[in-house]
Amino acid sequence: MDRITVIGGGLAGLTAAITAAESGARVNLYESHHTLGGRARTAEGPYLTNDGPHVLYNGGPHWAWLKRRGLLGQIASVAPLEAARFRFRWDGSLRHTPPLALLKLARQSPETAPVDRDFASWAAGVVGSKAARAAANYAAVALFHHDPGSLSAAFVQERLHRATALPPEARYPVGGWGAVVDRMATRAWELGVHVETTARVDALPEDHGPVVVATSLDAARRLLSDDSLHWTSGRTALLDLGLSTRRGDPFVVSDLEHPGWIERFTAAHRTLAPAGHQLLQAQFPIAPHESKADGVARGERLLDASFAGWRQRVAWRRDALAAGRTGAVDLPGTTWRDRPAIDRGDGVFLAGDQVAAPGMLSEVAFASGIEAASLAVRSLRLTRAS
Repeated sequence: MDRITVIGGGLAGLTAAITAAESGARVNLYESHHTLGGRARTAEGPYLTNDGPHVLYNGGPHWAWLKRRGLLGQIASVAPLEAARFRFRWDGSLRHTPPLALLKLARQSPETAPVDRDFASWAAGVVGSKAARAAANYAAVALFHHDPGSLSAAFVQERLHRATALPPEARYPVGGWGAVVDRMATRAWELGVHVETTARVDALPEDHGPVVVATSLDAARRLLSDDSLHWTSGRTALLDLGLSTRRGDPFVVSDLEHPGWIERFTAAHRTLAPAGHQLLQAQFPIAPHESKADGVARGERLLDASFAGWRQRVAWRRDALAAGRTGAVDLPGTTWRDRPAIDRGDGVFLAGDQVAAPGMLSEVAFASGIEAASLAVRSLRLTRAS
């Protein structure tokens, strides 16, 4: 076949389709949902939510990729006054600053952390076990994992370092991530990508050309009948709230006693909620033996401690469970290079946030989408040449 097929229309699939089309290839993209975007899809309605808390890190590779193509659009950052409303639960109380030892650890270069040791034991040797636990729980914002201290020290330290960077890397697309997805989709259409939504692909034809499978790893395993497609991820209770506005609400509450994070996204841009209301999106990682209700209950206790009268202010609410949908995490002794390879052979290439590509959170999807598309284009050219 003389076309590249992309299966999945999330960030990885759209990145792959655009990259391949920019190389001159003809591309078909199939998405099973009725809209594009995957987990970056922004919900319709008065509260513009994503599938869990989403931010765009301006130090990451996808920022530069989007910017070069004019796809970033309007980006918001948090005003200094809001940034001062950062709160930390620590030693049973809500504080304005984290432990100084946590900040000391966060300044350590990620290169100093070993791959083959767990973060908790390595960090304890640097700042003591109590501060190490606080740092691990803070880093959970970029991990969505119930026990960050058990993961590779190098893996967690990179995320801690970036999540505490000054000035902060976090930026917020105005209109939600859906606005970025819309611009990416428009770019794909302008390049001639043939896009079909509500188009589920259950099997690859025997005579297929190059294929980029840009789905979850579970879906890719079923589609390709490849039982080796496994990697560790997390389970996280997601809690989204629309609250009536109250002066003095925190911008972020980080739980340093247990992994947990609440963020008031309207602090960055008011249009994410109706006038007079605020949008909160929160995540509370849960262990394998815990339920969504356990995570939500922990979140409600943190809300009780940080958002005065929040129960009486609720105008809208959504609870969800994200299981294996929050990106790869690396256990001690492993790195991103050990995850499922992008090139699966026979002209099939993987893209997504749990495959062998560098970066954190959605950056892995972008990086793997670019690499998968480049390999698919090369495969197509070799086929034509032969």
